[in-house]
Amino acid sequence: MHGWRDFLVHVLTITIGLVIALSLEGCVEWRHHRQLVREAVSSLQGEIKANAEKTTGALEDIRKEQETLKNDVAVMKRIIANPKTPNHEEMTIAFRIRTFDDVSWRTAQSTGALGYMEYERAHEYSNLYDYQNEIYLAEQQAVRDTVLAIGPFLNLKKDEANPSGEEAVRVKEHFEVLQGQLMYLEDGVARLDVEYKKFLAAHPQ
Repeated sequence: MHGWRDFLVHVLTITIGLVIALSLEGCVEWRHHRQLVREAVSSLQGEIKANAEKTTGALEDIRKEQETLKNDVAVMKRIIANPKTPNHEEMTIAFRIRTFDDVSWRTAQSTGALGYMEYERAHEYSNLYDYQNEIYLAEQQAVRDTVLAIGPFLNLKKDEANPSGEEAVRVKEHFEVLQGQLMYLEDGVARLDVEYKKFLAAHPQ
């Protein structure tokens, strides 16, 4: 370098090179983030659509179980009222869980894709999956209540008498608690169905 002019030209050249390099790096990262968001949105859209298709079957299962439980409670009431009368009626609990998937949601969280989405879109996803989680928790509680309800029957042999007295009263109460759980679960799935339809109508793909 021969003086300040050459020095300043040299510094300016280096500065421009750094700015170009940083701009290119930022552009690459921006494209990567956009691609990450596109993939996450596509995956979430497919998962939500698949989950929405399960709600009808889930509601049917819950309503069938509610009808079965009505019969079970009626049988237990007759056993309680006539503990010495042999009872040949059958009781059935066949609780079925239709789970709603959240793999794409958890993946979007772990990859950081949600952080690059528009706030409103990310908020919509968050609300939907919060509803799903409420359903999951209600299902788990219903499973526990089912186990409590059928517990006294698990070790009965074919020709043994059904539970009577205080035990029969407890069994009936467990059945009634399970009825309440299924009512809550039915309401939750119906609400989730509405939210799915609203989301899919707003985002047809």
